[in-house]
Amino acid sequence: MLRPERMSRVSVTGTKRVMVDIVEAIHDLNLFHLEDYDGSWDGFAPGDPIEPADEASERLVTVRSIESILGVDADVDVDASSTQVTEEDIEAELADVRAQVNDLDDRRSELRETLRDVEERAASLEPLVDVGLDLDLLSGYDSLAVRVGEGDPDAVDAALASADAIDAYEVFAGERSLAAFVHPADEEAVDEALVGVEFAAVEVPAAEGAPAAYLEELHEERERIESELADIEAEIESLKVDAARFLLAAEERLSIEVQKAEAPLRFATTENAFVAEGWIPTDRVSDLETAVGEAAGERVEVEELERADYGPPAHGHGDEEVATDGGTTMGSGAPPVVQKNPAPFKPFELLVETISKPQYWNFDPTVILFLTFPLFFGFMIGDLGYGILYAALGYTMWSRFDSDAIRALGGIAMWAGGFTALFGVLYGEIFGLHLITEYLWQGTLGMAHPPMEKGLSPAGAEYARAWLFVVMLAGLAHVTIGYVFGFAEYLQSHGLRHAITEKASWIMLMLGVWTWILSTSAEAMKPEFVFTALNGHPFALGFAGFSPTAGMAGLAVAAVGLVLMVGAEVSHFGAAGALIGLLESLNVLVNILSYARIAAVLLAKAGMAFVVNLLFFGVYAEGDPQAYHFMISHGPQYAEEHGYEILFTGLIHMGADSGAAVGIIALVAGLLILVVGHLIVLALGVTSAGLQAVRLEYVEFFSKFYYEGGAGETYEPFGSERRFSTTE
Repeated sequence: MLRPERMSRVSVTGTKRVMVDIVEAIHDLNLFHLEDYDGSWDGFAPGDPIEPADEASERLVTVRSIESILGVDADVDVDASSTQVTEEDIEAELADVRAQVNDLDDRRSELRETLRDVEERAASLEPLVDVGLDLDLLSGYDSLAVRVGEGDPDAVDAALASADAIDAYEVFAGERSLAAFVHPADEEAVDEALVGVEFAAVEVPAAEGAPAAYLEELHEERERIESELADIEAEIESLKVDAARFLLAAEERLSIEVQKAEAPLRFATTENAFVAEGWIPTDRVSDLETAVGEAAGERVEVEELERADYGPPAHGHGDEEVATDGGTTMGSGAPPVVQKNPAPFKPFELLVETISKPQYWNFDPTVILFLTFPLFFGFMIGDLGYGILYAALGYTMWSRFDSDAIRALGGIAMWAGGFTALFGVLYGEIFGLHLITEYLWQGTLGMAHPPMEKGLSPAGAEYARAWLFVVMLAGLAHVTIGYVFGFAEYLQSHGLRHAITEKASWIMLMLGVWTWILSTSAEAMKPEFVFTALNGHPFALGFAGFSPTAGMAGLAVAAVGLVLMVGAEVSHFGAAGALIGLLESLNVLVNILSYARIAAVLLAKAGMAFVVNLLFFGVYAEGDPQAYHFMISHGPQYAEEHGYEILFTGLIHMGADSGAAVGIIALVAGLLILVVGHLIVLALGVTSAGLQAVRLEYVEFFSKFYYEGGAGETYEPFGSERRFSTTE
């Protein structure tokens, strides 16, 4: 789980006479990650495509073009059953479907163009309707220039009146449009007069009669065209339903043919031989040997050139470089990455790959995210009701969508929702109400309070302080794991000395400093909850701090770690490295204190849910220190009779003293606040608890080992998973 699947570089060498058979065999196996030949071997050249590659490529382009025109969607338009499509089927049916599609598409394009023209003419005619003059009166004059359009009649009138070249004019204005008749018919003079005036001219169509009648004709023409377009769209949809299965099966078959035909372009070839190289999972090398042997017998040789270890290429990623008949291997890049995680962990690969895919020599942190992300998230929200909703949303995303990314997010949401529900039971809360506490922990099990509390009320304030301490311990463990991963990677790729100076030094510094912080040395300087949180207030685990001796020993270890770390910085940056190292050493405090955000979000979300319920149900306080109780099964009268302090009456109870009308209004407003408020808390749980948990993973954990070297190469075996076509 922590390492990707071990890969082997393998070469397949044989005579050209069996190359087609070998291509078929490795394609059907769908395991061999081919590398491209770079042309570096003397006497070898990239191979030529297998005939008839061009014809298959042209047909594939045609099929995809038809799918685009019809709007065929492989995820929604057909079921997952497969169909046999032969070469003869493609040749016979493709031409017919293409002819039908081209005819329908041409007719649709022509109608759309005509419709655009009609709509533009109708839009330009609307100002003429507003003016109220017949169309034949708005053009065709020898002695008059006419301008029709939308604008300010007063501004146009003033502009024409002040123009020296204009002898006379008349402006006819509607509500938002106007027509100006100007004498003499000097077009240039009219245009100059209207420069800078609020006026937009429209073209007058060559027609007669009232503009409204002509506009009605255009509307009728538009309806006719839209009706024809609807008929065309219906024909296209019908053809899509009939042809989708064939098109998808044909596309899949042709894609496979093109993939096979172009495979030799990646081979190194001579006149009589070929060499193909690539990567395959080590435990599947024998499968490749068997498949190739069955296809070509002794005319092909399969050789395992190397088994990649987990060190970066710069330090050797294979046991040794093995020469082939043509010279060295085709490539020297890192092996492709096949993440090896159990099915429950798989969704969390999305969070890892959001940063980058693990490199072959990287530890794969997916398992750690699986163990910590839902834990952090669930702890921060901790509510059975919210947890059930998160899990339900996640299940919907996982079951209803075909996108791998959305399904992965759904899986993450289900795990996060499950942990949220689990912590909700431990906190005794459902939608911020302590009903689980009342009926399970107190009612059924007879406990005074649930196993855990969030610490929102004064009576449980010691829990709030304890969580600050507990989450920093969790952070200490989380960051330490990151440093241990980094140490292991440095040990393998750079050697023991670099692993100690670059990673072990930080472990020593961090653990040494925190050992002193957790010791009773200089106890007065430290927060009291460090020594009480796990010593009965509230958790009775018997930890009251390390001894002063252990604390001083921790400082000594931290000093050694600091010297080693600063020395490494000096070796990288010279004298300035000393200052850099001293400043960076503060990270051993900052990184761990950053986990306090978990406790902060816990209290913030609890507070928001508390306010929503307070406004609806009302709350009273009892005891010293005070404990808050929602007025669910009884009202303010109960609290008053027992002398409890009412913090807020609650909208649901306002009708008791204010009348039925006020009560109904308050109840409706309260229900709105209750529903919308909890939905807001639910959404903010993702944007606050979710993002904060992700930030802790990426910034505090990943940075200790994961960011060096870039993204790993995706494993892309030569082959295809058939979905719509079959050879049977």
